[in-house]
Amino acid sequence: MFHTKAYSGSREQNYDLVISQLHALLQGETDRIANLSNASALLNQFLNRINWVGFYLYKEDELVLGPFQGLPACVRIPLSRGVCGKAASLRETVRVENVHEFPGHIACDASSQSEIVIPMMKEGKLLGVLDIDSPELNRFDELDQAYLEKFVEQLCSHL
Repeated sequence: MFHTKAYSGSREQNYDLVISQLHALLQGETDRIANLSNASALLNQFLNRINWVGFYLYKEDELVLGPFQGLPACVRIPLSRGVCGKAASLRETVRVENVHEFPGHIACDASSQSEIVIPMMKEGKLLGVLDIDSPELNRFDELDQAYLEKFVEQLCSHL
C-alpha cells in the first residue's frame, strides 16, 4: 500500500522522495490513464502554491487534455499556441515567470500567474506534456525544473 510521508527535508530531499513515491505508485501498473491520474494527484498534494497540475497528451498533431487536478481546462491546444504548445514544439521545458507577458498564452484559469511545462518524451517520441500553473508570479525556479524533469523521466519509463 502507498503511504505519503511528510515532506520535511530540503527541497532536493523532498523532490527525491516524491520521485521515489511515484515509482512505487506506478510499479507494475501498465494503464497509461491510471498512471497519469496518480502522477497528477501526487504532484498536487506535493507541490504548494499551485492551482493546476496535469497532462496534455499528444494526439494527431495537437495536445488533448488528459488527467489533471484543478479547475476545468482547455481541451485541445494546437502546437502553435500557448506555453504547452511551445514546450511540445521545442521538445524542451518552458518556464514562464509571468504568463501575462507570454505571447499567445492561453488563459484557462484567470488566477494563473506563472507556469512550467515539461515535455514527456519516450524513445524520441513526444507523448505529451506535464503542465503546472501557479497563482504566484515566478513560482518555478531551476531546481523545480530539474526535479520535475526527473519526475517526468520516471513517469515516462512507466508509460
